[in-house]
Amino acid sequence: MNSTLLIATILTLLYGLFLLWYGGRGNPLSEAEIVQFETELSRLMHGREGQTAQELVRALAARDDGREFVMHNLVRYRARALYPAGYEFGDSARAADQRYGRAVLWPLLRSASVPVFLAKCAGRFMAPEGTPAWDYVAMVRYRSRRDFLRFAVVIEGQDIAVHKWAAIEQTQITPLKPLASLIFVRAAVAVLFALVGVCLAALIA
Repeated sequence: MNSTLLIATILTLLYGLFLLWYGGRGNPLSEAEIVQFETELSRLMHGREGQTAQELVRALAARDDGREFVMHNLVRYRARALYPAGYEFGDSARAADQRYGRAVLWPLLRSASVPVFLAKCAGRFMAPEGTPAWDYVAMVRYRSRRDFLRFAVVIEGQDIAVHKWAAIEQTQITPLKPLASLIFVRAAVAVLFALVGVCLAALIA
């Protein structure tokens, strides 16, 4: 096998491994999985105000098709971070949110969940009366709703979510199914591997 063919074979195999990791074309949650997530999150989220774990899991699973989706987050900070008793952190809500962001990076990446859009709100234009003034918008791609729920179990179980809830006064989280998108992660990675292959072949030649 000549060097060019060897490079092409290796890069093709690596791209295949990337596609397996990136996923996005699985099966919907089973009833047994839904009940398991309800049980785990109910135990971990005990005592928190708002919707119950069962309501949250059922709402997310209701339209599950097993495929990738984007979670759209609208966030409004507290005036001061509000940690439960026993946590020795400052009262900066933004600092609390930054702690959360650093802590979730690896749990997200290991399940091919990728932030695709982050933006600070820069004013208001058209909104119904009483709509909160959001501080920022975040959109994160998940391989599946199963992966999102696994992520939720991890951040609750490892006491990571405490930073998020200390920082946030109000949030609105909506799963989205893209109809059209200019974010071509699979194609971008394919192009990157192709460029690496061309460069390696030129160096060896």
